[in-house]
Amino acid sequence: MTTPVRSIRPVAVLGGNRIPFARSNAQYLDATNEQMLGAALAGLIDRFGLADEPIGEVAGGAVVKLARDHSLTREAVVGSKLARRTPALDIQQQCSTGGQTVVHIANKIALGQIDSGIACGADTTSDPPIGFGPKLRNRLVRINAARSNAARAREIARLRPTDFDLDIPGPAERRTGLPPGEGQALTGAAWGVTRAAQDELALASHRNLAAAYDRGFFADLMTPFRGLDHDGNLRRDVDEAKLARLRPCFGGPDGTMTAANSTTLTDGASTVLLATDAWAAERGIEPLAYLIDAQSAAVDYVDGDPRDEGVLMAPAYAVATLLDRNGLTLADFDLYEIHEAFASQVLSTLAAWGDPRFGRERLGRAEPLGTVDRSKLNVNGGSLATGHPFGATGGRIFAGTAKALAERGGGRALISICAGSGMGVVAILQR
Repeated sequence: MTTPVRSIRPVAVLGGNRIPFARSNAQYLDATNEQMLGAALAGLIDRFGLADEPIGEVAGGAVVKLARDHSLTREAVVGSKLARRTPALDIQQQCSTGGQTVVHIANKIALGQIDSGIACGADTTSDPPIGFGPKLRNRLVRINAARSNAARAREIARLRPTDFDLDIPGPAERRTGLPPGEGQALTGAAWGVTRAAQDELALASHRNLAAAYDRGFFADLMTPFRGLDHDGNLRRDVDEAKLARLRPCFGGPDGTMTAANSTTLTDGASTVLLATDAWAAERGIEPLAYLIDAQSAAVDYVDGDPRDEGVLMAPAYAVATLLDRNGLTLADFDLYEIHEAFASQVLSTLAAWGDPRFGRERLGRAEPLGTVDRSKLNVNGGSLATGHPFGATGGRIFAGTAKALAERGGGRALISICAGSGMGVVAILQR
């Protein structure tokens, strides 16, 4: 029996929609992941006329999830105007969650398993999953298991103030005990990343985002939500002097990382619509760009050298693999979208790509990977200005990058998204 051979199909990025990102405990204080994701989906559905459409699949995810969010994406789909026979699933890979949902949907389209799909994600740090610690949890289990009211009363009477321990989620890595910011402080120091260079990157992020708003770049990428019509973290009045006055927040009193050159806790949601050319043509939708390839990577952030295998350095390796597979160099791109988890992380990655020792010892290359034209980097603002809702950042980056390629009339873009626990995903878009 002969197995049929199917060709890999082009994957078009048709557009996206997100709600404005809000600082934690601000405009979206009372909004749930499902409500935010539902709002982002609703805007996408309305913009592209997807009501009652049986989309091939919807993949989404969130990093900070309550127990009620165990089927977050499916519940958001059922609550939307999409046909309820649209399947959905959740994916999670920390800060690269949204990027991985795009790759998942794209792979299914490329293999002919679906003709259309939506990648999405949401996160709220305003609604964290605060649980019970072992003392209180064990006591409550005993109370619940009591076989009589008298037995239950005796168990309740045994409660002590010290039993009320809470399990509050935090950013620290379980294996190292360090939050990503402290881990990145070690990496940045090892690469000699300066405070001035980080502040310069942060300033460019805010200025580029403001300019993008001013020319209407986000008009077909965003819908207002709960009274917010722009990213709440954007600071139009920021300047070098204001940034220079801020105290370090990571790396100790002599650290170089501040609240301005590090992303703030953020709430938000985003979506991306992907499909085949035929599906798009049937609906009169012109693709913005095509997803050419993607690559994931991980590093040993636990026992590795913080310089070369810092917690956020995985994309430095993933990009090298991706370029080699596609016969490209770092200079073969018109746009670069590097997730600004911290300005220090972006600058450490750029330093590694340009370092002969890193190229030789870590990437196995005779020459450094190369340099990036900074005028092509995060041209419409990055995470330092927009904020960073963990599960939503990937959708913002992919949809915005595709739109940026369409706006300039063509070209090729490199996307790089780092994630906690030493992971990351990178991709190539082309128009």
